[in-house]
Amino acid sequence: MTTALAMRPDADDALERVRAALDRTDGPRDLASLADIAGLSPTHLQRAFRRRYGVSPAEYARVHRFGQLRDALRGGAAVTDAVYEAGFGSGSRVYEESDRRLGMTPASYRAGGAGASIRYTTTDTPLGRLLVATTARGICSVTLGRDDAELEGRLVAEFPLAERERVDAGREEWLDAVIARVANELGWARGDTPDMPPLDVAATAFQWRVWDALTRIPRGETLSYGELAAKLGVPKAARAVGRACGSNRLALLVPCHRIVREDGSLGGWRWGVDIKRQLLADERGMKAVKG
Repeated sequence: MTTALAMRPDADDALERVRAALDRTDGPRDLASLADIAGLSPTHLQRAFRRRYGVSPAEYARVHRFGQLRDALRGGAAVTDAVYEAGFGSGSRVYEESDRRLGMTPASYRAGGAGASIRYTTTDTPLGRLLVATTARGICSVTLGRDDAELEGRLVAEFPLAERERVDAGREEWLDAVIARVANELGWARGDTPDMPPLDVAATAFQWRVWDALTRIPRGETLSYGELAAKLGVPKAARAVGRACGSNRLALLVPCHRIVREDGSLGGWRWGVDIKRQLLADERGMKAVKG
């Protein structure tokens, strides 16, 4: 069924006006006011905005406000000032959602993870060194690099004031489970694949949707950003899919290496395009052997 928005030549402009309004701290948030800006019914706006951006207007507004809050906290603003300048009417709403949006309370995030306790280990893989880190709540980071110094530097940059403890293999069940899972799924070792430990990664609803879809791409196959967006039912959200892939901090567990550009070229990858190329070649080789 064709919606009123789909028939309008200025459909993109209408949605951009709504997005711009949501980007303003003092802009309207209720659906009726946003629908007036777009010149659409609230129902049509809700559906069209989700198709275009992958989230509802309300979810977009929440994500944007938390982004402003995160930037202000990192810049050293007082928590109370940052909360209200980001457009939150009350501090209680921030603390209710802070675990999911920031991974910790605003005060702790502002302090670079102060008070958080992270345990991590590193190991060799055919792709280089692998670091796996966990909090008491779940896996918070899986990264690839040339050596331990590079990997530990990334962990420090993400959580500069968190308490960090390196542990040896066999001393942390969740870390060992991730290493065994990665090794078994990518053919580096044989054995039963352990269950996935819980995850402790702050992300938006749309990012979780993208990451879940990535895990469903078969080993040895790839999709473009646009193809994955279409599978999610938001064909115009290819750029948003790209941003979600770029924010992934769980190398190999969330296989964003299986996403390529629209022309089939590899594009970039947080952990290096050369490693991405080798990983895809290894996966295709495994698929050919099993096929």
